[in-house]
Amino acid sequence: MALESLFQFLDAGVSRFHSAAHAAALLDRAGFRALEETAAWEDLQEGQGYYLTRNGSALAAFYYTGKPQGFRIIASHGDSPTFQVKAAFPPAGGMIRLEVERYGGMIAPSWLDRPLTLAGRAMVAQGETLAPRLVYLDRDLLIIPSLCPHFDREASLGRKLDPQADLQPLLGDDQAPALRELVAGELGVEPQDILSLELTLTPRQKAVYLGAQKEFFAAPRIDDLECAWASLEGFLAADPAPGMVNLWVLLDNEEVGSSTRQGACGTLVEDVMDRILLAAGAAGQDRYRIYANSMALSADNGHAVHPNHPEKSDPLNSPKINGGVLLKMNASKRYTTDGIMEALLTRLAREHDIPLQVFTNRGDIAGGSTLGNLLQHRVSIPMADIGAAQLAMHACVETAGAKDALWLEQLCRTFYAAAVTCTGDGRYTLA
Repeated sequence: MALESLFQFLDAGVSRFHSAAHAAALLDRAGFRALEETAAWEDLQEGQGYYLTRNGSALAAFYYTGKPQGFRIIASHGDSPTFQVKAAFPPAGGMIRLEVERYGGMIAPSWLDRPLTLAGRAMVAQGETLAPRLVYLDRDLLIIPSLCPHFDREASLGRKLDPQADLQPLLGDDQAPALRELVAGELGVEPQDILSLELTLTPRQKAVYLGAQKEFFAAPRIDDLECAWASLEGFLAADPAPGMVNLWVLLDNEEVGSSTRQGACGTLVEDVMDRILLAAGAAGQDRYRIYANSMALSADNGHAVHPNHPEKSDPLNSPKINGGVLLKMNASKRYTTDGIMEALLTRLAREHDIPLQVFTNRGDIAGGSTLGNLLQHRVSIPMADIGAAQLAMHACVETAGAKDALWLEQLCRTFYAAAVTCTGDGRYTLA
């Protein structure tokens, strides 16, 4: 498998709404049927695939297999650190800036002096209908200009950027149309028909290969769209194990804590699982029995050893780009992997010649968190955290390994197809 479909996935995900829409289009193409949360799920057909969206930015897809004996779940997230538009400033020096605030913890200097544009969602009123519309201004529109060293002699040595003063993008001169007019023209509606806008900055760079042998690739939003792509590809390619319901989830708002109805702290995964069980006629203790025979992966990237700063990695656990899939471990359980899930994934990886790397942080670096430990608050099933090693996480453009992406997809496919049955607490059989 080449990476063209990954590059398309990365390029299409210009906002979290676009990431979910692109995934939905891929599922449509694969024959999945869309469900609505407001409708009853009474006529699910065995062997058919279904999906639903929540808030237009989160998505869950599953194969319905009749009487389920367990679930196999992989969850990733579709949002990335960026800047969210608030309003427009009055003209300053004959120029108009957009007022933005940071969404998530980005590497702010990486956003300076590069072509940017806007993407997101508009709520549009047309007659008695109020409906969402995707927005993407597909042109080089904005830039955040840096302060030159003539005005700041410390600029080349690195300076602390003030988000309010230094990180506001330039939209145009004082004759530029208002932002709402720009969006209305793009959507073919009247400005007054746009009742709300949720727009973020997005870089214009496309995904590209790097390296002497194209062994690397660079793109915006590798964290976490690489994992979203790999898990979706694995989900679509795998035949569910007997009695298992395969569930693929794309969550939102991981970069700002996941505490939304479409995030890992929300009820999306739990709601979908329970509605599948109700549709299958589960009763009594079935829910608890089926949950106990289920397992999940939280797929989110981790840090590779930085070639210029190897001292930032654990000296004995130093994952390398193109060294294999990361199995993420943390004593404080910011990652969910325990000994049982480590053993199961190690066995599966060995059987299919998929290299694994253990990822841990240095003892004096806390590291980041992800959606797994939060999701486990809602869905109490065995879980592990996986991902791919990358550089410059949370930069405007990130770097990762071509081989790792393929191994990650292979592990996701293997997980979804594996006939693993829980026979007691911590005891499993692998057919």
